[in-house]
Amino acid sequence: MEIGNRSFPLGERTYIMGILNITPDSFSDGGSYGTLGQALRRAEQMLGEGADIIDVGGESSRPGYVPVPEEEEIRRVEPVVREIKRQFDVPVSVDTCKSGVAERALVAGADMLNDIWGFRRDRRMAALAAEYGAAVCLMHNRERAEYADLMAEVKADLQQSLDIAAEYGVKKDKIMLDPGVGFGKTYEQNLQLLRELEKLTGMGYPVLLGTSRKSVIGQTLGLPVSEREEGTIATSVLGAMKGCAYVRVHDVKKNARALRMVDAILHSQ
Repeated sequence: MEIGNRSFPLGERTYIMGILNITPDSFSDGGSYGTLGQALRRAEQMLGEGADIIDVGGESSRPGYVPVPEEEEIRRVEPVVREIKRQFDVPVSVDTCKSGVAERALVAGADMLNDIWGFRRDRRMAALAAEYGAAVCLMHNRERAEYADLMAEVKADLQQSLDIAAEYGVKKDKIMLDPGVGFGKTYEQNLQLLRELEKLTGMGYPVLLGTSRKSVIGQTLGLPVSEREEGTIATSVLGAMKGCAYVRVHDVKKNARALRMVDAILHSQ
């Protein structure tokens, strides 16, 4: 898979997307990287710890989040994307479902669009991805956690996203899928999703797993957000063993070490 000027051979190791939230209200690190300087220092730190992609987000998507006006999201995201691309040689993803934000980020140098609605809320996202040759992460999401057959319906919804991508000319080798742990799913459904990840890794596209510090970990372990790293690492290792090509995490260093060990076991000859 090509993201920006970087090639990601699949099946050799697990790649890490480092989370850079430049929001005051993200569930885990809200307000920690609100200035440009703080954001750039955090990006540099994550790169030193082993991040392969930096994912910049200007609007929280936690349960009960307050929607951010498009212009405010642009104000947060655009300068951070531009400066990361200027200062560091790393692919940059933008976590947004708004085409107006996506376009400004792409102009600023973003290499990838990470859409929590998988093009199903704003189809212009697909048109922009095709126009700029950007990579995309299409995540599964629903308004309500109502399923007759969870895995079959998650796959069907993701196929709708893939159909939209194809309709607008997004190339297949530019696409990864995200099962959407924590989005439109109950606690039990999140556990099932993790248990049956191989049903999604078999769809023919690389899969990104994003579980970092999420409520499924908190509910399982009875721990606050600040103490969910071991649970996150466990899910990252599970994802790698079930064929996920990428993980999206806050704590890059610890997950990178765990995945380096897993990759050595899985891919050594």
